[in-house]
Amino acid sequence: MQSILEQLPRPGVWEEFLAYRLRKGRLNWHAFEQADDYVAEGGYLPVAERFAAGGTPGIPTRHQINKMGTGKKRIVYRFPPDEMTALKVIAHLLYRYDGFLCPNCYSFRRGQTAHDAVQRLVRAVGGEPVWAYKLDIHDYFNSISVPLLLPILKEVLADDPPLYRFFAAMLGDDRALWDGGIIHERHGVMAGTPTAPFLADIYLTEVDRHFEQAGVLYARYSDDMILFAPDRATLEEHIATLADFLGKYRLQANPDKERIYAPGQAWDFLGFKCLGRSIDIADATRRKMQDKIRRKAHALLRWRLKENVPPEAALRAMIRHFNAKFFEGDDPGTLTWSRWFFPLLTQPDGLRQIDRYLQDQLRFLATGRHVKKNFSIRYGMLKSLGYRSLVHEYYASRASVQDAS
Repeated sequence: MQSILEQLPRPGVWEEFLAYRLRKGRLNWHAFEQADDYVAEGGYLPVAERFAAGGTPGIPTRHQINKMGTGKKRIVYRFPPDEMTALKVIAHLLYRYDGFLCPNCYSFRRGQTAHDAVQRLVRAVGGEPVWAYKLDIHDYFNSISVPLLLPILKEVLADDPPLYRFFAAMLGDDRALWDGGIIHERHGVMAGTPTAPFLADIYLTEVDRHFEQAGVLYARYSDDMILFAPDRATLEEHIATLADFLGKYRLQANPDKERIYAPGQAWDFLGFKCLGRSIDIADATRRKMQDKIRRKAHALLRWRLKENVPPEAALRAMIRHFNAKFFEGDDPGTLTWSRWFFPLLTQPDGLRQIDRYLQDQLRFLATGRHVKKNFSIRYGMLKSLGYRSLVHEYYASRASVQDAS
């Protein structure tokens, strides 16, 4: 079989990659045309030919990104733009190894998604009185041990030795550009790079396989894991097994995100809250959005007072911002709330709470205070300024799906 690296200089590979991204909504038409010109003009060839000849990316740049509302920093890495684009094509071609992964791993795959994971778990649990355990791995991508990953990767890429050598060299280089200089650090598979999701998927395949073969109801989406058991004692056994695996792979659970759910208690996974057949927005997800709404309202109030902006203009600005976040979005590759949540929700309670909170913050933005007279700003006025209710849009989307079927 021809190495993926040997395929990189072929224009047809790039054209198929761009067409796939356009079909999936990850490129708008303008971005597609720019990328298509880049391919037609051979802009990709210097990097593609270098990689095909055994070269590797240069030194990545380390970036610190604020995690909104937490005060914490997230570390990501970026190679130069041409190299990042070539890595995206490699990641696209890596789907030929999807069969190596277990069915209970749902992250970054074709043919099964995070929604599939939630639906499968809800159907399997049903109304049964089960226990559940959920965890999140701390800084997963950057904590992956490269010495432990490479033997797994060598097995997966047994039919493509050049690609294995490419990854071994790239991952084995501990350098990064930071604050004007070169630093040496452990950076795992480098969060933010296009091939990191594939590498993160295969790293814990042994864990996925163990629970699949043991017949345990379990799902993983990258660093998020959840499993179920019929009783507390069995659950504790599974938790101990999972802890052993994390120790073996030199990973740590995030203690703030570990949860044990007793029978009859709603369990959370990937932003959804599930109880029986009911699926709602998770409380933590709702609170996070409410925090964003509050911060935006206070920022716009400061702007309104400083610049003497009319209340109506500030309200329009805030409504436009959250309409885009919920329903439109600037990046076609990023799921908005409606595209992510609406297809799975069976009840709108969380949406209703967000609606109420947003309306309260809009009224606060108009007056600068939280007072009873804020309710003189009627819902009809907010609607006339462009406000769209999540609950209303949710029911409208359900009706359109029913009409289409």
